[in-house]
Amino acid sequence: MEVILLEDIAGFGSRGEKIEVKRGYARNYLLPRNLALEATGAGARVYEERARVLETREAKVRAGADKTAARLNKISIHLKVQAGDDGKLFGSVTSQDIATAISSEGVEVDKKAVLLEEPLRELGVYHVQVKVFREIEGKVRVLVTKG
Repeated sequence: MEVILLEDIAGFGSRGEKIEVKRGYARNYLLPRNLALEATGAGARVYEERARVLETREAKVRAGADKTAARLNKISIHLKVQAGDDGKLFGSVTSQDIATAISSEGVEVDKKAVLLEEPLRELGVYHVQVKVFREIEGKVRVLVTKG
C-alpha cells in the first residue's frame, strides 16, 4: 500500500515522502495515529492542503522569530553576583538566571532556549546563544560583575 508520510518516521522516511508499506502496518499503525495518509487522489489532495496550511503557519512563526532574534541581538544584560577577589563566583550563573534577565528586558524566553554549555563561573563578558526557532538564534551579551 502506498502512503504519504505526515511525520518523520525513523527507518521509513521523512514528512511528505511517498513510501510503500504493508497494508496491515498502514491500517493498524500509521493511519490511526495520523502519521500517514493513503496516497490515493483524495489523500494526496488532503496532504497538499495540510502542507499549504502548515507552510503558511510556519512562515508567520519564522517572521516573528526573526524579529525576536533581532531584538535579542540588541540586548545587553548586566548580572551582579557575589565573587571572590580572584574573579571566581560563589555559585554560578545558569540559563535560568539569563532567561529571567532577558524576560525582564521584555522578551519572553524559556530557560531551555538559552544555550549554555556549562554555567558561567567567572566574572566577565559573555555572548550567549538563545535559540528562537529551529535554526534561528540570537546572541545576548551578558556582563557578569561583582555585586
